[in-house]
Formats: sequence, C-alpha cells, structure tokens
Amino acid sequence: MRIAVFASEGAPYAKSGGLGDVMEALPAALSRIPGNEVVLVLPYYKKIKENPAYPVRQVAQCTVKLGWRRQYAGVMALQGRSDGVKVYFIDNDYYFGARPGSIYGDGDDGERFAYFSKACLEALMAIHYIPDVIQCNDWQTALVPTLLRAVYRPEFQDTKCMFTIHNIEYQGWANPDFFDDVLALPWGWRSTLDMNHCVNMMKGAIETADLVTTVSETYARELMYPYYAHGLDGILTDAAWKLTGITNGIDVNTFNPATDPALPWHYDAQSFRVGKADCKAALQQEVGLPVKPDVPMLVMVTRLAGHKGLDLLCYIARKLLWAEDCQMVILGTGEDHFERFFKGLQEEFPDRVAALITFNLGLASRIYAGGDIYMMPSKSEPCGLSQMNAMRYGTVPVVHATGGLKDTVPPVDEHGEGGLGFTFQSYNGDDFLGALERCIHLYKKEPEKFRALQQRDMEQDFSWDKPAQRYMDLFREMTNR
Repeated sequence: MRIAVFASEGAPYAKSGGLGDVMEALPAALSRIPGNEVVLVLPYYKKIKENPAYPVRQVAQCTVKLGWRRQYAGVMALQGRSDGVKVYFIDNDYYFGARPGSIYGDGDDGERFAYFSKACLEALMAIHYIPDVIQCNDWQTALVPTLLRAVYRPEFQDTKCMFTIHNIEYQGWANPDFFDDVLALPWGWRSTLDMNHCVNMMKGAIETADLVTTVSETYARELMYPYYAHGLDGILTDAAWKLTGITNGIDVNTFNPATDPALPWHYDAQSFRVGKADCKAALQQEVGLPVKPDVPMLVMVTRLAGHKGLDLLCYIARKLLWAEDCQMVILGTGEDHFERFFKGLQEEFPDRVAALITFNLGLASRIYAGGDIYMMPSKSEPCGLSQMNAMRYGTVPVVHATGGLKDTVPPVDEHGEGGLGFTFQSYNGDDFLGALERCIHLYKKEPEKFRALQQRDMEQDFSWDKPAQRYMDLFREMTNR
C-alpha cells in the first residue's frame, strides 16, 4: 500500500513534543510491513537545513497558490535513510528556512501551515506519487482533508485521508478573512471550516476526513465530553461513527535499559534487581541525595505545566514527605510558579528532594532507571509516553486514570496483582496521595510482590508494531483492500 504521512515535525529532524516522537516511529513501523511504500513529508526548517547530518537532493519544485499569492515550494529528498521511509522536506525560506527559534509561535503560523498543507499535495503530484492513503496530523495539516475534497480530488481520485488528533487544545483558529485571503476555497466550503464565525481548521478536518483517529482508545471516548474537547465535542459526537483511538507505542530501541548508553549499568527483566539497584545508587549520588537502597524513590520527568497534574503534587508533597520515609526527584522546566515550588521543596527537604529544573535526555533515562515509583497525575493525557518509558525501565507508575494512562496502566489490587500500576479515578490530591501510599506500602511491606510487578511492567510490549498494525487495519478498511 502507498502511504503518505504529513506532519509539522518529526524526530530526529525537528521535534517539540510527542508528535515528533510519533512521526519518528510510526512511518518506520508502517514501512516494516511487507508491501508498504511510505513517504513522510515535513517542513524544511532552518535547523534541518543547516544540519550536515541530513543531506538532501532537490527532486522537484512547484508553485503553491495562497489567495492572490504564488509561493515557491522546493521538494527536497533526504539521502541515506535506511529503514525504507522516503523523507521529503518542503523548502521555502520565507515560511520555514530562514526563521530561527522554535517550530511554532510565529504570528503567521496559520498562513505557514496552510501553505504547508497545500505544498504537501502539490509535492506529491510533482514527484508523481499518488498514495492510497494520506495520514495527516493535528491542526498544522488539518486543511489537507478539506483541500482534497474541495480542490485536489481530480488529481487524487481514489486517495483516502485519515486525520489524527494528538492535541485537541490547538485547533488552527483564524479570523474569518483567512478563508478568502489565504485559502481562496470555493465559497461552498466556508461552512465546513466555520466555527463561531471564525475559521477552525481542525473542525474542517473532522468533517471531511474519511476517518478520524486519536492516540488512545479512552481519549477517543473522552473527546465526546466538553471537559476534554475544547469546544469540539458536538462536532466529534456527530463524527463518532468514524472516530477511533489507537494507543501510541514507544521507541523500544531507544528506551531500553539493556542498551541505553546514558545508564551507568544495564539490565533487563531478568537481571533488573541488581542492575536497577546500582542505577538507583548512582542516581542518588548524582542528584545529591543520601544513598539509601531501601527508601522508595518517587520520580517524575515532565514539562512543568498545569495539565500535567502538578497542582495535585504541590498539594500533597509535604503531607507525603512528612508521613512517609521516601525520596522525590523531579526533572523538567516550565511554568515559573511550579519551578519555584519544587526549588523551595528541595530547600525544605534537602536530603529527600531533588528538583532538577533543566532539560536533559540522559538524566531523564537515569531517572527512569533509578526510580522506584513514577508519578503521573495528569489532568488529561491523550496518550502519554512517560508512563510506558517508566515501565520499560521497571519503575512502577502511579497515574490518574484518564486517556492513554487508563489504557496503558490497568490497576493492580492491594497485593500488586492483576495490573501494571496504581491508579486513581477522581482528579483530586487526596486520591492521588492514597494511590501513592498504596504503592509505597507494597514497596515496603511486600517487596517480592513489588519486584514481581516491576518485572511484569518490563515484560510488556510497548513497541510500535501493534499500533502500526491497527493503522493498517483502518487503512485497508478505508480503501476496501
């Protein structure tokens, strides 16, 4: 099957969050399925253009119409990728190649990614690649399904389109003039993109895509409720017949305690008792905590943002530290008031708390490996990757049962059996504290059962192979193949 994937970011070339991780792993997993030909199209950002590790060759060029404007688009083919995925970059200095800084956040982001959506389709025609399926992601490529139906159907007569929601909070809003000034679509399509008298690109994608997916089964159901849907609950309820959740995987080669170069000692599900203990002792030394092998270490690697449930952790942190003999390690940067809180907590409990206000991938791996209990009380979590990373390293998760956390961390009973971690249902601090106390109790009072839970977590298959097969099932359903 011929599959084209469009996205605004993809590791290792450009990444700002979870979408970048998915775009590194999913195309590669799809390409491993016999009979597939996979193309990934990304913007040619300045950071990619100036990186000698990514040699390219221009294979085509085309013109993209944006309202009254005509913009150049160079189609640059990446050289030397060995996993079968053909990567193409859309080259345009005005929109991508000459802008320093982050991927998003410019005042004309709407125009930039409207251009990119059109340029992706023009590029496929320029390289004579007409796919069976296009899979596009989040608001930055949400115009693609509408463009396919409104403008490009003659060139892509049999091509089906899947739209995947990774983060519904960002929907691609624009003022009403954007429809004429930038998109210049036939007037009959205005109502498709109109929401509250503005343009909403994600709304248009939900209405015009052949299938809509999101990144976990539970999150797909949650999006029917206003609490999660950020205003699109009615649109998604009407489209419920074509909405499906597919839980993400993780890169099990990168996140592998048996080979991770960032770890001082390696281990697997059979040797973790010694290897993980050594990693814990090394982490305690590295972050300045007393080396105490029998004290549970609670860890978190996260962006310090409100929706990550940090208000709950702030509420219960002192209660927990007063009541339990434990250590706490927090790694991340973000909102200033959270950074100040955790710095203050470290000053108050210097021998029990390490607040590492930084971004460090190697240290993150060592925290996954050295920790005993992973805290993830997110208010909402479409899928979540950290809980799967933690389990891969044998660190038991304690999570709020929402979105992908509910799907990937079935709850254990009071003896640590029957599931993979500890959960709490209601989003409040006391329930979070109760779940942590149950986990700590198992660690201290029934250590063999805690070790059995760690081993069970490490033996789970969180690879992309199963999600990729689910995508293929839907692709076949869409194309009747």
